Amino acid sequence: MEFFIQTKMPVLENTQNFVKKQLENAESGHDWFHIERVYKNALLIAKEETCLIEVVQLAALLHDIADSKFHNGDETVGPRVARDFLTKENVAEETINHVINIIKNISFKGGNFKNNFHSKELEIVQDADRLDAIGAIGIARTFNYGGFKNRAIYNPEILTNLSMSKEEYKNSTAPTINHFYEKLLLLKDKMNTQTGKKIAQKRHDFMELYLEQFYGEWNGII
Repeated sequence: MEFFIQTKMPVLENTQNFVKKQLENAESGHDWFHIERVYKNALLIAKEETCLIEVVQLAALLHDIADSKFHNGDETVGPRVARDFLTKENVAEETINHVINIIKNISFKGGNFKNNFHSKELEIVQDADRLDAIGAIGIARTFNYGGFKNRAIYNPEILTNLSMSKEEYKNSTAPTINHFYEKLLLLKDKMNTQTGKKIAQKRHDFMELYLEQFYGEWNGII
């Protein structure tokens, strides 16, 4: 059963179909199923917040429509594709602008990036996206992307870097385990909403347990 048909908003059905088509051959950490999970997370968080639900829904569906990681680092592609689609769907200009601002400001970008835009809707969708980057699925996505980029799983001689610029973060080739410290373990304290914080804590604890097991096996003591 489709997960949002009950909204009776044709634009959402059209957006779902558009995103599914666009991401048909996407890397599995950034595919339709990622979008679906973020959408569900966003709806869960939105239940506890006062927000513009249509903006939350559209932004959650379109937030990774053309991730810059897969477009030579070009951050203009996603917003442009989303705007063209929403314009063709006759979505109100105010709503389009809000969705585009969310897409432009949702990413982690090394954690040292200051957003130029703020809204409750951005907070909700950002939390929803970050939740999918941590916990069991976050671990799976991280190693999947590391393999996709042919990165080492772990190298004790390559230290983590918590002071990377946005460009350094985007261009990093560090081992996948480093990414836990450079992003995943930082997200718990960057959540915006109470619901997001509550869910993030449980997923954060799971990642710490995983790393404890990982190092034990790596060092031959477990």
